[in-house]
Amino acid sequence: MRKAKMAESTSTAKHSRPPNTVDEYIARVRQPARTHMNKMRTAIRSVVPREATETISYRIPAFRSSKGVLVWYAAFSDHLSLFPTASVIEAFKNELKAFSTSRGTIHFPTEKPLPITLIKKIVKARVAQLESKK
Repeated sequence: MRKAKMAESTSTAKHSRPPNTVDEYIARVRQPARTHMNKMRTAIRSVVPREATETISYRIPAFRSSKGVLVWYAAFSDHLSLFPTASVIEAFKNELKAFSTSRGTIHFPTEKPLPITLIKKIVKARVAQLESKK
């Protein structure tokens, strides 16, 4: 099985350590993935609770609320991934038929426009799921 490569620039000296911030992570991503990353980030930010914060978790960007991580997202050489949890992916399985998915990940090809409306619906569902937990 071939592993997807992270869409970072090739300067190993400049990027020998993991990014400390989401801005630093995105700055390392090559085009066209960087443009898609910024669009995904904006879409996610528009639907998470106002108090949600951005962080790096497992070396990739994430949005966190007081109840835990809402979603993770990352750039690879040929796609972006959104990690909203397996149960959220299962809830949207019919709407995700056009995309590659795995247990907890959705892949959005960089050569196609991002389905912003769908991403927002998925993130809203994940927020509701996490917020309903006590």
